[in-house]
Amino acid sequence: MAEFLSDLTKLRERARTEIDKGPVTEAYGADVDRVIQVCNEALATELVCVLRYKRHAYTATGIYSESVVAEFKEHAADEYEHVDKLATRITQLGGEPDFNPEILAGRSHTTYDASLNLVDMIKEDLVAERVAIASYTEIIQWLGDGDPTTRRVFEDLLADEEDHADDLRGLLERLPKDLA
Repeated sequence: MAEFLSDLTKLRERARTEIDKGPVTEAYGADVDRVIQVCNEALATELVCVLRYKRHAYTATGIYSESVVAEFKEHAADEYEHVDKLATRITQLGGEPDFNPEILAGRSHTTYDASLNLVDMIKEDLVAERVAIASYTEIIQWLGDGDPTTRRVFEDLLADEEDHADDLRGLLERLPKDLA
């Protein structure tokens, strides 16, 4: 194991002279501008997911829709928490969370869906979750040890997205075969 060799006097001096950088210190090992950009892309993805789940929750109908609507609402709430986590991290890194509606869809890794068929809604949400899972896994690997805090944010998001995908797959499996 490597020995701890920081000169505490220099560390304190640097902390005072670079106070405007907030939590980004010399030890930060990633490209902060690129990390902010990637976080804003994920922010757009999560916002599109919130909108898609909300639309599906309000437009789902049919004899099997009650439990599905509850799942859509729960997932929308989770995705909105993801928005808050990403916006907070972007701000911590000295960036600005981009909520511009004119460019959200173009920056999002997932797409919006206006399906009216319950099975199609579930399938489109499952596809979106799988895209988020693949994207966030890649981001986690890319971040590596360069930014462990942002990596942990994405690890938390990934765990939720995997749970959502499992929930949606379960919904599809429980629906009568003639609907799926």
